[in-house]
Amino acid sequence: MLSFLFRQIALTIPTFIGVTLLAFVMIRIVPGDPVQIMSGDRGLPEAVYAERLAALGLDRPVWEQYVDYLSKMAQGDLGRSIYTKESVLDEFLARFPATLELAVAAILFAVAVGLPAGMIAAVRRKTMTDYSVMTVALAGYSMPVFWWALILVLIFSMTLGWTPVSGRLGLIYFFPPVTGFVLIDTLILGEYEAFWSALRHLALPAIALGTIPMAVIARMTRSAMLEVLQEDYVRTARAKGLSPFRVVAVHALRNALIPVVTVIGLQVSTLFSGAVLTETIFSWPGIGKWLIEALSRRDYPILQGALMLIATTTILVNLLMTLTYGVINPRIRHKR
Repeated sequence: MLSFLFRQIALTIPTFIGVTLLAFVMIRIVPGDPVQIMSGDRGLPEAVYAERLAALGLDRPVWEQYVDYLSKMAQGDLGRSIYTKESVLDEFLARFPATLELAVAAILFAVAVGLPAGMIAAVRRKTMTDYSVMTVALAGYSMPVFWWALILVLIFSMTLGWTPVSGRLGLIYFFPPVTGFVLIDTLILGEYEAFWSALRHLALPAIALGTIPMAVIARMTRSAMLEVLQEDYVRTARAKGLSPFRVVAVHALRNALIPVVTVIGLQVSTLFSGAVLTETIFSWPGIGKWLIEALSRRDYPILQGALMLIATTTILVNLLMTLTYGVINPRIRHKR
């Protein structure tokens, strides 16, 4: 198992280096000059412009900036925001719990709905149930996040008044953060009314963000289950008189989980990209909203650092998913 772990870790190193290069170069291709944006509509004298450009270190060749960026990153320094002058890492850690809470809620929603839906569709293949589930899954996969989020707000917030429109917690509640995760903090502090408020604020963003992963999981679960249900050991389990639930939920599902786990791991990048739009629409104080604000100001250190940290998180999650394969099916770690 250790050799399998070390091989997988070694494979992530080239990916990480490639991400650093892409994050550094692609940001500088985006039109806009941070010095000009900082000065607003006022024109700057050439001397002042050159002085401010040098102060930010942007007057040097790009390759030199990249080498300096790598050396500082190796020491754990992701730089400071051009505007707030705060450490990028500190700002990221302050906002990351909000995004992580939203992403976890979204993936839980996706798995809780998508996995049973895919199983039911596979068991009732070529029936109205199967067609209905797959139609809903196709519609969920096809809907743009921003459009679906606005529809949810229009129905559940504006029309029915069941959920708040934006934010993470009602304005009447205030308490010192313990973990940074509002749902956990409210339970720890015994603020149950605040917990209900946080849950209502979280519901629509989690559904909006989790709908596409839910559709993908449902379709993949159905496909994997259909393949597994044709295997000899499933027919043997049925011939032994085991209940249909035990045959499907225990014998078939475990062997169908490997491609499903793969899909769940791949949805992490979808969640982070979708969080940019979702957090902006719902004014959710997380990484996505922070990135949009930094992009509008061409705040290079924030964009570089945040993209690197998000990429690192995605790589680690996919590594965890790969290791999970070895737990679900021990034959995999011996083949690799």
